[in-house]
Amino acid sequence: MSTRIAVISSMATKALLADLTRQFQQAHPEIEVQVESVGGVDAAKRVQAGEAFDVVALASDAIEKLVAAGHLLAETRVDMVRSAVAVAVPAGAPRPDISTEAALKAAVLAAPTLGYSTGPSGVQLARLFEHWGIAAEIAQRIVTPPPGVPVGSLVAKGEVALGFQQLSELMNLPGITLLGGLPEAVPIVTTFSAAQTVPSTRAAATRSYLDFLASAATAATKRQHGMEPA
Repeated sequence: MSTRIAVISSMATKALLADLTRQFQQAHPEIEVQVESVGGVDAAKRVQAGEAFDVVALASDAIEKLVAAGHLLAETRVDMVRSAVAVAVPAGAPRPDISTEAALKAAVLAAPTLGYSTGPSGVQLARLFEHWGIAAEIAQRIVTPPPGVPVGSLVAKGEVALGFQQLSELMNLPGITLLGGLPEAVPIVTTFSAAQTVPSTRAAATRSYLDFLASAATAATKRQHGMEPA
């Protein structure tokens, strides 16, 4: 009889976790893993509300808050990947220079519409705009996607002229041109972690899954998804 564990994650690691879970289940056919990926803010709210999950995989700051609030077991936490923010424009649109901090700032100021996520990378990006002193100037041009809706999809539709999102979510997306990552002077990198929930009664299966997510065997798959092993 198989053991079933339920996982909730943010959209940033949806494709990665799908691949890693398939690999895990090939090695552990006795463990069935069900992964649900939603907007990170919504995922945290559902865990806080007491919805039943065994594993939560989110940005490390969100994991830390859930640990502090008593929802996750600190000793089970593993860091999975480091994920960098990249920039995209609609396919066929002019490609602005983003190779330096000054060039990126100029591209942001020139864009008629801008989009970034409501997750941790978006918070860091908003801080960068404030640091540059342009937050008020561009405020009316920012298009905020609904939770769980990728910024890249709005770029592909032409609703966002310059979009910022995790590289993993922009890779291989039709309808966009990927300009690349942020300049070295202003990197935005998010660590994604996972941990077991306090109410979970499937500790052995959950621990096995968490160990696999952090293992060296997963490094190549993580890099294929535009992320670096944590």
